[in-house]
Amino acid sequence: MNHAHRVLAALAIGMLAAACNQKPAAPAAKVDNVATINGKAISRTTFNEFAKNVAGKPAEDLTPEQRKDLLDNLVRAVVVAEEADTSGISAANETRFALDMARLQILQRAVSQNYLKDRKPSEEELRAEYNLRIGALSRLRYRASHILVPTEDAAKQLIAQLQKGASFEKLARANSTDAASKEKGGDLDWFTPESMTPAFGAAVQKLKKGETTATPVQTPFGWHVIRLTDTAENPAPPFESVKDRLVQMVEEKKFRAYVDTLMAKNKVAVTL
Repeated sequence: MNHAHRVLAALAIGMLAAACNQKPAAPAAKVDNVATINGKAISRTTFNEFAKNVAGKPAEDLTPEQRKDLLDNLVRAVVVAEEADTSGISAANETRFALDMARLQILQRAVSQNYLKDRKPSEEELRAEYNLRIGALSRLRYRASHILVPTEDAAKQLIAQLQKGASFEKLARANSTDAASKEKGGDLDWFTPESMTPAFGAAVQKLKKGETTATPVQTPFGWHVIRLTDTAENPAPPFESVKDRLVQMVEEKKFRAYVDTLMAKNKVAVTL
């Protein structure tokens, strides 16, 4: 996302948050604004939300120069938005669709944060998720080389040459369309099967060290001739090193389960 998009996204978030948090003001209360545009005020609440989303910290933690720059960005974004309304761009189908999608994302994030704020994953939940994920990991990692070509016939011809004693490395350098590995003789370095496309990962696991696939392997990238170079134990990452990611995984499961309860309360008819 470029800077302009970040500004507009933060503006949307800031204004939505400001609207959601707005309470009826006492009759004598003085409105605290940071700017006005054509008589329309930008509240300090909106500016503070904008600052948190763009700068990642409250406005009071920024230098005066940073606050000045942020306010300038906010004012410019509002002026552009006003122009979109005036010119009719905001009413265009494409723009309205993009705004609707942004609104859905913002509201989903807001509901998720509200639901999860008092449901932080426990140590037991994190350990259970860790064990589940570790159990699904391959016990071995593999090192292999491949030659990627666009057709099955081309791959079969390469296999025939290899069976006659041709050099795998030379054939890879001369024929492979995989620019990242061809100059290394097709070497892919170490990987786990689940990090590859399913067909590639399955083919590698069937090979013994030094063996080459007897038939071409098709993936969305083309046709592969694969040679297994070596295997090694695949140690599980320490719990602490992946704890932050585990928190995200557990929270995602909790929120998905919550959304499932909302789905059950609504009449949903899918017609796709």
